[in-house]
Amino acid sequence: MDSAASSYRRFLAGDEDGLAEIIRDNKDGLILYLNGFVNDISVAEALAEDTFVKLAVKKPRDKGGASFRTWLYAIGRNLAVDWLRRRGRERERSVPLEEQMRSVEALEADYIREERGREVRRAMSALSPDYRQVLWLVYFEQFSCREAARVMRRSTHSVETLAYRARRALKEQLEKEGFSYDDIS
Repeated sequence: MDSAASSYRRFLAGDEDGLAEIIRDNKDGLILYLNGFVNDISVAEALAEDTFVKLAVKKPRDKGGASFRTWLYAIGRNLAVDWLRRRGRERERSVPLEEQMRSVEALEADYIREERGREVRRAMSALSPDYRQVLWLVYFEQFSCREAARVMRRSTHSVETLAYRARRALKEQLEKEGFSYDDIS
């Protein structure tokens, strides 16, 4: 059993520290993952907060079909998809890309300290949303292809194929920018 699932069980039993541990351990990764959907770091932060509020208020039961983190990211993904649907209907003005990148870079400075990490992220931004999502889940969050498939609502084989193509596309993008893909670990 993973520690997040244990923390959630403690929270459900009345220990408020359990929820605090879940938030502390998963907040940054969830925000960056959700930002891949909404392309607005402040909205991603709000959606991550809504995800944790949903855990705290509604106290949904984890059916145990996947790891707790996979389940948590799926909840966040569903909230992001709902937000995108509402936004599409409302036709809100989008935040300029330059403003989004400044916000993302500020958060990334805390999350990814090395220059190579920033270069990989920059190259990833040129990739399709599906490629960015699968690369983020599988390589940055270290989800298995099976877990990523659950979050993305795809088959495991589809995610494996998508991950392979995304790696190739990232390699090509990095080489276009003058970086050797083999030097990136």
